[in-house]
Amino acid sequence: MDELDKKLTTVFEGRVVRKDLLHRIKKGTNVPTFVLEFLLARYCASDEPAEIQAGMEAVLATLQDNYVRPDEANAAQSKVATSGKHKFIDKVHVRYVEKEKRHWASLENFNSQRIAIGEKFYRDNDRLLEGGIWAEVTIAYNEFDEDNYAFIIDDLRPIQLSRFDFDRYGEERKKFSRDEWLNVILRSVGLEPSKLSSRIKFHYIARLAPLVQANFNFIELGPRGTGKSYFFSEFSPYSTLISGGQSTKSVLFYNNARKKMGLIGFWDTVAFDEVAGIKIKDPDTIQIMKDYMANGRFSRGVEVIADASMAFVGNIDHSIEQIVRSSDYDLFLPLPKEFDLAIMDRFACYLPGWEIPKNTSAYLTSNYGFITDYLAEAFHYQLKHKNRYEEVNSRIRLGKAIEGRDEIGIKKTLCAFLKILHPMEGPTDEEFEEYVAYAIECRRRIKEQMNKRKPDDEFANIDLSFFTADGKEIIVYCPESKNIKATQQPKRKSLDINFDDASDDQQKGPAEEKQAEPYEVKLQADETKPIPEEKIGEAESKPDIPDLKEQHYTIFYDDIGFSYETIIGPYLKGAKEITIEDPYIRAPHQIQNFIRFCETIVKHVTIRKINLITSYDDKTNISEMRDSLEELKQSLLEIDIILDIKLDSNLHDREICIDNGWIVKIGRGLDFFQKPTSWFEIGVNDLSLRKCLETKIDIYKQ
Repeated sequence: MDELDKKLTTVFEGRVVRKDLLHRIKKGTNVPTFVLEFLLARYCASDEPAEIQAGMEAVLATLQDNYVRPDEANAAQSKVATSGKHKFIDKVHVRYVEKEKRHWASLENFNSQRIAIGEKFYRDNDRLLEGGIWAEVTIAYNEFDEDNYAFIIDDLRPIQLSRFDFDRYGEERKKFSRDEWLNVILRSVGLEPSKLSSRIKFHYIARLAPLVQANFNFIELGPRGTGKSYFFSEFSPYSTLISGGQSTKSVLFYNNARKKMGLIGFWDTVAFDEVAGIKIKDPDTIQIMKDYMANGRFSRGVEVIADASMAFVGNIDHSIEQIVRSSDYDLFLPLPKEFDLAIMDRFACYLPGWEIPKNTSAYLTSNYGFITDYLAEAFHYQLKHKNRYEEVNSRIRLGKAIEGRDEIGIKKTLCAFLKILHPMEGPTDEEFEEYVAYAIECRRRIKEQMNKRKPDDEFANIDLSFFTADGKEIIVYCPESKNIKATQQPKRKSLDINFDDASDDQQKGPAEEKQAEPYEVKLQADETKPIPEEKIGEAESKPDIPDLKEQHYTIFYDDIGFSYETIIGPYLKGAKEITIEDPYIRAPHQIQNFIRFCETIVKHVTIRKINLITSYDDKTNISEMRDSLEELKQSLLEIDIILDIKLDSNLHDREICIDNGWIVKIGRGLDFFQKPTSWFEIGVNDLSLRKCLETKIDIYKQ
């Protein structure tokens, strides 16, 4: 133990843990950090080597007996069935099934979707319903045969503090200097500060900013292996990490069909990993994101206000030196094309991830730090209850080049630094000026890149500055781009317009006026690569709807090359509602075909409702059919599509009615594909490669 360890363990007794113990266990398990530290704090709260060793063995035994691994789900279920009940450490999710009017719980690795749960558990823990939480959960076996579930949650204890005393936390912080406290924070996230420069230390503090400052828009791009996603996936139980993939407004913001808040209502931080891979299916999602990032509110039929910060982390594979010296590329290069200048302008902080060292054992600490969950509670409390904006506003003097969103971003970054490093009292003038210079640099990096993209001077005021306590103005630069002409004075992409002709047109009379036509931005002859630009004069781009004609297909037995996408897909353009009448959506393989047809439907973003009218007979397993269709219904609700299901025992016709006027009649309904003889043959997943049954298909306008 060094002097800082002795001081920390004395002042914050019972709230710290040796981080090398965490590293030793972490390498052998995939359990989140705050879960492991929860166990270490329980069993290893000692300085005696023998007691620590015994505690480590107890932690490992607890993980062995209580942590569920994905490949042991069947054994875990059997253990509950044979013993009556068993305690597990797992992530618990709760979902509401509208059809059954009840809640069901599921454990991430227990492999059961229908675990009964009492109301008190999800009432006391909202995040069970959105994203789930890690907990010690006791699962009991249900002995009653008449119930349609085998397991029930007997007890649930979230792995986080039950209460947090912020005043005590703030008062005890006063016993440390700023630099000591900075080192304590870094050790709490597992890093050894003696191996890091002052600048790198500030980078790590900036990574924590979205966890402590409400509505903080953060981006970090850099090489792989620097721990970008760790801070949001494992450091705090109040943050959630979305790992690439498709993002929808229902999941992120608000689900109109279910009248439920999205992720931003349940988490302090919503982070997007691998930001380059984000797919935005619905343009409305971007517009709502812009509104929310601007002021923490948006409207989707109802006015929604939330505190969640949004963080975007990803990889940048190009040479930073080459990018800043290029007139065609900028440091936002990895972002998806949907992230336009309006999104970029809302970022408060761009962290230069390329400066952060790769994760190696050399940078890990063996000293004491806060239990991760304790520090996460301190951050959560300040995000919800502390506002340092007025304090920052009264102390800072910014230069003339700093505009509206610059000022907002800089001040939010400063508020975050004060909450992390000075939770109760303010910093000295010297310390405050350090934070101001860093905050301005993080904002300037954003503005420089926007200035490179914009063909005019909208973002040309990049020399952001502040005044010190003695009245001296300091212009802040980004180290990677200082004195680089391509970034500091980028070439402007001029419009190729003959303004003399335009002037002549204005002098003509009404009868001679030409109709205004949209034109594209063109480049000067010395430029080699165009930049995308919206056409002037067009309010929005119109969808490319093909000239559709009536079609009549005759499909013979064993034919291949047909699928729902190729036959029906083109006729879904512009549709908002579709009705499928098919009596044979009842057996598992028929429902699978219907799911594939729904997948074709959801690719057309205008469709918001699907009506299914189907039938059943005495041989139909009604319960299995209902459960399967209900799961599909819930899945569609997540992307704002309503599935309405009606059963008609007298139904015989098979047709698909699209509200744009097209009718599709299929002799065999959707079930015109042969059942595979094996689920491991070509055509199982790609219907265009599967053999067909004989049928006729007629597509005509109503």
